[in-house]
Amino acid sequence: MNSQVAKTGVTGRYHILDGLRGVAAIMVILYHFGEGFATSAIDQWVNHGYLAVDFFFVLSGFVLGYAYDTRWKCKGGNITPCNFMLRRVIRLHPMVFAGVALGIISFIIQGCVKWDGTPSSCLSIVLCTLLGLFCMPCIPGSYPEIRGNGEMFPLNGPTWSLFFEYIGSLLYAFLLHRLSNKALTVVVLVSAAGLSMWAFGDMSGAYSIGSGWTLADYGFFGGFFRLLFSFSVGLLMSRVIHTHHIPGAFWIAAIVICALLSVPYITLVPGEKSVLNACYDLLCTLIVFPAVVWIGACGVTTDAVSTKICSFLGSISYPIYVVHYPAMYLYYWWVWNNGITVTQALPVMGAILVGSVVVAYLFLRFYDLPLRRYLTTRFGR
Repeated sequence: MNSQVAKTGVTGRYHILDGLRGVAAIMVILYHFGEGFATSAIDQWVNHGYLAVDFFFVLSGFVLGYAYDTRWKCKGGNITPCNFMLRRVIRLHPMVFAGVALGIISFIIQGCVKWDGTPSSCLSIVLCTLLGLFCMPCIPGSYPEIRGNGEMFPLNGPTWSLFFEYIGSLLYAFLLHRLSNKALTVVVLVSAAGLSMWAFGDMSGAYSIGSGWTLADYGFFGGFFRLLFSFSVGLLMSRVIHTHHIPGAFWIAAIVICALLSVPYITLVPGEKSVLNACYDLLCTLIVFPAVVWIGACGVTTDAVSTKICSFLGSISYPIYVVHYPAMYLYYWWVWNNGITVTQALPVMGAILVGSVVVAYLFLRFYDLPLRRYLTTRFGR
């Protein structure tokens, strides 16, 4: 069976892949809850939750390749690099603006101070805001880096992956879509080697690939290799894979994702970092995540309920990823400043999780979709 059969209805959307994106986004929230109580990368809850970003990048390459690879002007279509990038800006940037706005509110509630209690000036906040609105990173230790812990985007930390998503879109628009399958395979292999060197070289300090959110300590290169491999392998898969019907594909893939991201830090000596964790990260990223995307592409939703569940999870996956972290800043501030225990924090975690879903849906329904429709009508055709 070819990939055409794995789609649902006339929309040509992979509904199961939409649903898996939502599952991974929720796992990211659970991972961030654990940061409030972790003392290092070794004792973090949902320890490998950072790998959800790599899964997102594989999905992005696969979906963009499926949607656009035969539509480029150089291949007889009507899409140019500028057309494509305009579409990507319309798709991504409304929620970037929303994330910055929520980040400002969160920072004001915290008292406009860095994590060490040092006040941040109004000018530094304005500069940080302007950089955030244009998805431009702050240099660690610079004046606009208002939280003082090296974040590329101090008002909304997860924006770092959107920064790399834009880099991936630019690479695809101006280079990758032109490459033959053989040339793209070379890109996949070279980026896999670079990512492996990063992991085994302990560049993150914990034998993991969980880096990219900061420009310090070569973090940019870790994030770039994560993007380049995962995006490229997803793009290559969209061109070459042959799908076969897999019953229960959504549930199989969702369970695999949740299990993989929940595995504790891999080490033989409790409390000590280990190269075994790098092996695990690379196994997930280089092999398992592409396989999970293939499984998701092989399945179909067989009833209206499952289709709606997958569509809902897919629809809120991007908004929930953007809107949840400003609440996390307040959560960390509350936990660290008041000596809150895990038991005391559980009701707040539940409220944040449910609240993030609700807020994400409201932003999607009343802000993101209407604005994107207007911008597409006004500029995107």
